[in-house]
Amino acid sequence: MMRQFDIAVIGAGLAGSVAALAMARGGRSVVLVAGARTVADGRTTALMDQSIGFMARLGLWEEIAPFAAALSTMQIIDGTKRLLRAPPVAFRSAEIGIDAFGYNMANRDLMAVLEKALAHEQGVSILTAQADSVSFDDGGVTITLDTGETLAVDFVIGADGRKSKTRDSAGVAVRNWSYPQSALVLNFAHTVPHHNVSTEFHTETGPFTQVPLPGQRSSLVWVVEPAEATRLAALPLKDLSRLVETRMQSLLGKVTVEDGVQCWPLSGMTALRYGKGRAAFIGEAAHAFPPIGAQGLNLSLRDVMTLEDILCADRHKPIAADAGDVFDRRRRIDVISRTASVDILNRSLLSSFLPVQMLRAAGLHLLNSVAPLRHLVMREGVEPGRGFGSFPALLGKKIRRQAPGGDGEKQAGYGQD
Repeated sequence: MMRQFDIAVIGAGLAGSVAALAMARGGRSVVLVAGARTVADGRTTALMDQSIGFMARLGLWEEIAPFAAALSTMQIIDGTKRLLRAPPVAFRSAEIGIDAFGYNMANRDLMAVLEKALAHEQGVSILTAQADSVSFDDGGVTITLDTGETLAVDFVIGADGRKSKTRDSAGVAVRNWSYPQSALVLNFAHTVPHHNVSTEFHTETGPFTQVPLPGQRSSLVWVVEPAEATRLAALPLKDLSRLVETRMQSLLGKVTVEDGVQCWPLSGMTALRYGKGRAAFIGEAAHAFPPIGAQGLNLSLRDVMTLEDILCADRHKPIAADAGDVFDRRRRIDVISRTASVDILNRSLLSSFLPVQMLRAAGLHLLNSVAPLRHLVMREGVEPGRGFGSFPALLGKKIRRQAPGGDGEKQAGYGQD
């Protein structure tokens, strides 16, 4: 007998799990096709303010908070030895009126909270199986599982990774690219408190990014050449700890690297469409890029928020046959702009071309010295559209301050908004 649901989510990683919960709590009947997880994920995720708000609305934040550390200050230090070096830049959340830009947590802790919530969610049926085939027709979507079971759904959300069967079955191609880099990912303890400060050193091989964890612990993403990543991962932890401490300029005192060091080759991918007909693709089924700027899962959660708005706005109505096309149109600008910004930043660090180095240094100098621009970038970082969308009002405010008869006495506080 064929089982019927409103929505099927294929893939039960972080993005797929949140999608299943959001769709069910939006009033839809959901089936989550959850294949076996085979790779232990030692990485961490920094969820930005907008994503934290979404998690709170889903009733998940109280469970996540004990495992998370606030990111109140994010600083960039030029760790290169090039002739043109950028000045240090610090972004403080208090400047834009929020307690923290976001919160950092171990993926395994976040996944445990999601699995617990799914186990108690009556609107989600969880099937431990793989999707053998996904087929589309005018009336809906038919999914055949490797257990022999067949599902009939109105809409399918592909959260099944870079080699997405959902995306391929919908006839959507991808564009792939690679970088001459790998990311060494690890967690470490330190003797000096981090005070909720994240520090990103820009180096000739890529970012070296420390992000706070609860207590006197931090996570690290160290981007280097692939051969160097392999060498570093093979070092005794004591030797690796000394190297990390040296690269950190002893900002956090004595460093002790924990077990579980991992290497991840850096590459990028984007689907040529993010939705089509009765299908949408989220997470790494739609977009993947280097772990720079805390964009990955935050971008995926914005995918889910958009789907929630499209699919659950009126749960009593059937899901439209073109819902995937609507999703594609609504997500295209955000995904493309974020993917491009991460790519440009990463390539600018690798470039030895002097004009590129000049542009990068000049850009960071402007952010350091021009407070309104820095505030704009911070607002855009925590909630896309919030920063640039407020630019006309911000500009008008500054013009009024400087106009005859305006708040001239406030001009001295130009950088204090």
